[in-house]
Amino acid sequence: MTTITTDDGISLNVRLDGDPGKPAVLLSNSLGTDLSMWDDQISELIEHFQIVRYDVRGHGKSDAPDGDYTIDRLGKDAVAVLRGFGIEKAAFCGVSMGGMVGMWLGVHAPGRVTRLALCNTAAVMAPKDAWQQRIDTVLASGMEAIVGAVVARWFTEPFILGEPEKVARVRGMLLETPPVGYAGCCAAIRDMDQRSALGSIATSTLVVAGADDPATPPAAGEEIAAAIKGAELEILPDCAHLSNIEQTERFNARVIPFLAGR
Repeated sequence: MTTITTDDGISLNVRLDGDPGKPAVLLSNSLGTDLSMWDDQISELIEHFQIVRYDVRGHGKSDAPDGDYTIDRLGKDAVAVLRGFGIEKAAFCGVSMGGMVGMWLGVHAPGRVTRLALCNTAAVMAPKDAWQQRIDTVLASGMEAIVGAVVARWFTEPFILGEPEKVARVRGMLLETPPVGYAGCCAAIRDMDQRSALGSIATSTLVVAGADDPATPPAAGEEIAAAIKGAELEILPDCAHLSNIEQTERFNARVIPFLAGR
């Protein structure tokens, strides 16, 4: 583990794995998780890439400043991670909030990304009132107040019943997320609307959706894929929001070859 400092003085926790002589892939975590959410992808990614993963600000071991964040700010953080290690460009994969960062990169920093895997994500997430309610709840009552409802959106019921250890690990990530950091990222999602900019993305893009995802349903992925010229769309069956964890084998089989350009 190491850290980089952003242009606004925030310290981000970063982990690098693999051969620095190989192309880089940048992984960006979902809201309420940390960089360990990618553990099930590492053994296959490392065959093709030097892997760069980081805790999005407000999460894991990265700083969690008070106040609202923006997608613009989270996108600049991703660029800062690459710049901090002298990486000119990288393939990119993000789940949920991480996918939102990926869309921002495709629009605002296209020279930094060679391929985009935008997974279980959306270009806009209404209604704003629901996000504000979630912000108010975690700031007043902590992460425990939302953990049950969030985990129920993250995984299908059969997975929750059948893989209790995996669910407990991810539940722990959510509980360990600083409420102020979680709230700051909720504000970024609340205020985001990237729909009108998607048509400018020229990077090769794969959009992944979970067939049973109540948070960012297949229609949200379809909207993104339709707006980006040449984008591929993959809807994974028997899968809710954290597709890389719930359907690891299918996710890896589709996403990793795409990122590697195979």
